[in-house]
Amino acid sequence: MRLLSLLLIGIFSIPIASSQTDQKVITVGEAIASRTFYPKRVSGIRSMKDGIHYTSLKRERNRTLILKYSYAEDKTADTILNSEAFEELSNFSSYFWNADENMLLIATDEKPLYRYSFEARYFIINLDSQKIIPVTDYKNLKYTEFSPNSDKVAFVRENNLYYFDIAAQTEVQMTNDGKSNKIINGGTDWVHEEEFGFDRAFEWSPDGKKICYYKFDESDVKEYSFPVYGNQIYSTEYRYKYPKAGEDNASVGLYIYNLETRSSTQLDIPHKEYYPRIKWIDAKTLAVQSLNRLQNQLEIYSYNVDNQTYKNIYSESSETYVDVIEEWYFAKEMLMLTSEKSGYRHIYIIDLIQGKERAVTTGEWEVSSFYGYDEKSGTLYYQAALPTPMDRTLYSQKIGKKKVLISKEKGWSEANFSKGFQYFISTWSDANTPHTSSVNNSKGKRVRKIMENNELKETIAEYGFRKKEFFTFKNDEGDQLNGWIIKPLDAEYGDKVPVLLTIYGGPGSQTVENRWSGMIAWHQLLAQNGYAVASVDNRGTGGRGADFKKSTYKNLGKLELEDYISFAKFLKTQSWADPTRIGIWGWSYGGYMSSLAITKGHDYFKAAVAIAPVTNWRYYDNIYTERFMQTPQKNGRGYDDNSPVNFVEQMKGKYLLVHGTADDNVHFQNTTKMIEALVRMDKQFELYIYPDKNHGIYGGNTRKHLFQKVTDFIYLNL
Repeated sequence: MRLLSLLLIGIFSIPIASSQTDQKVITVGEAIASRTFYPKRVSGIRSMKDGIHYTSLKRERNRTLILKYSYAEDKTADTILNSEAFEELSNFSSYFWNADENMLLIATDEKPLYRYSFEARYFIINLDSQKIIPVTDYKNLKYTEFSPNSDKVAFVRENNLYYFDIAAQTEVQMTNDGKSNKIINGGTDWVHEEEFGFDRAFEWSPDGKKICYYKFDESDVKEYSFPVYGNQIYSTEYRYKYPKAGEDNASVGLYIYNLETRSSTQLDIPHKEYYPRIKWIDAKTLAVQSLNRLQNQLEIYSYNVDNQTYKNIYSESSETYVDVIEEWYFAKEMLMLTSEKSGYRHIYIIDLIQGKERAVTTGEWEVSSFYGYDEKSGTLYYQAALPTPMDRTLYSQKIGKKKVLISKEKGWSEANFSKGFQYFISTWSDANTPHTSSVNNSKGKRVRKIMENNELKETIAEYGFRKKEFFTFKNDEGDQLNGWIIKPLDAEYGDKVPVLLTIYGGPGSQTVENRWSGMIAWHQLLAQNGYAVASVDNRGTGGRGADFKKSTYKNLGKLELEDYISFAKFLKTQSWADPTRIGIWGWSYGGYMSSLAITKGHDYFKAAVAIAPVTNWRYYDNIYTERFMQTPQKNGRGYDDNSPVNFVEQMKGKYLLVHGTADDNVHFQNTTKMIEALVRMDKQFELYIYPDKNHGIYGGNTRKHLFQKVTDFIYLNL
């Protein structure tokens, strides 16, 4: 069935059954390292202020274009910028408009730092004069942004905040105490960037006269270090501040810089531990989200920067944790935000005069994205996890009225709205259909098609992609869980086949989604070679309400593993599955879970692959870990009861452990501790180490090499 003798020597391109000789056979290189199965997407979409045009990026072999389109008319695009016209712009991948839309800010020579941040050289393009202006002579600028008046550009360099006067072509330094691994002005520390999802830590006031910025004092945060091997004879050492669970955080302050007086004033508001979001309400009023260390009490303050007074305008608490409010809007003395206080994530309006609040959306379903509020029509636009938690559909809703469906297809719809909400660009896919994009009006009527991926549809037909099917089953507690599966052709002929469970499983995540997956080609490769591939959304995952998501609180790993074991038991009832050959693999949190499965779940899983796994939550950062586990000082047993390093004695099956030595996120330390435990208990395993690779383990031939090894391991051991 699997042509094992051929696989042993790495030949993966030969069909496994005569029934498949009329289809092309996928190779690891095609599935992982080529663009054969890569869907086209519309990138760099920016709505223009008139609300009837938008711009997007088009990358060609030797140039990059910024093109201007009409939402309503299917006509040839106008070229806003052609990189060939400017020698300095030979390599750029992002752009930003100024408020007047007569200038562009272009980042070139980007050097990635952490999850979102990067350093780059920046240029301003004056579209009227076609002149190019470098933003200073430095190449290591971060978080660069136009002022609302379009006369300045603010940025961070070497942990200090500056602005560049465009007319005078001079820079002004706003802070001067920035120092590596000590003080950061205008940018976040590592843990805020990773766990609160932002890196630029300053905001211009609407009138361009002030900037609110964060100052992080990392003096008391312990350093983590790892070697960098590079091409030199002696390795160097990379050191940065990384607060692990239970350890000291950076001290965070918020400051207002006045451009007229060139002075800073610290905000005098109640201090908790974190300020995960700030937003200007108007030119003199700032809104600040404040969160305590255990992340179960959230406040929003409005702060008057003129008289330095504050007011609490919103409070929320939980017995578990409160999510940061990602989508919040101010309009007509109202604050509009999302919260799962009812048990499901919904939209609420807070009257800022009377302090009263009301729910706009209700029901046992979740608002997954809140796109905004059209003040002119009194209409909200959002995405919801409907009709099932695996789907995403688009809705509009007037306050006090019922929701109106504005996306027609079942599957996964996303929207990018124009300014003024007259149009939106809809991108849709489902589990078996790659992305299509179209322009729709605000009522959901399609105006024109943009992109359909017809070539990719032909390609997947040529390769005989098997259908991804959804299913449900009940765990041992009687909870109904969702899953998907891709079965090989062999299953149609009565053969019992091995099953590979692909998982992530972390709080609020989902892998069982009715949309096109970037990993689908590799899953199809395995199906071509006789394997079923499946995924399950365990307790703790998203889309099904707060109780389901927060059920794993203070005990990560326990319920997740129980659900994977329930799936293994479910497979015993399936005539096509071989319950003696169940494998599991995952990356990061998924690697943590696959490590638990092969140790604590040893009776159910024959083989496991763990890539960049957490092996003990004591080694991971404090914002993420304490949100779900509290501190080790408060919940030591919760940390220890499901750490894979504590259960290696129980391991029976085959185990492949993979990590990059320069992983700044899940430290290589996790794998070294797992190695120590495995050796101590005399357990054999396979180990793949990638020098100088971070959490993503990519670059050059790395990703192909990695998945060739994972594929070989599955073929040999499952």
